[in-house]
Amino acid sequence: EAFAALPDGTVENLLKPENRDQLVAILTYHVVSGSIMSSDLLSTASAGTVNGRDLAIGLRVGNANVIQADIEASNGVIHVIDSVLLPPSDH
Repeated sequence: EAFAALPDGTVENLLKPENRDQLVAILTYHVVSGSIMSSDLLSTASAGTVNGRDLAIGLRVGNANVIQADIEASNGVIHVIDSVLLPPSDH
């Protein structure tokens, strides 16, 4: 649903081979090393993403609302958000 909310043509454009780096940057902007549980969200102001950039977190993650929290997986914890996070532009 979050990807569907992006402007028309965005996903198709990101899936083009020449835009692979941009897609990887977006996807890795959604991942942090370690586990941050929802109980940690109020005491944690930001987290470093696999992308290399910091992301503000709390009751929201960046500009997204957490709609489901603390889904434990074999490789970490998932918090479902309601939109796609786009890393800041370097321009």
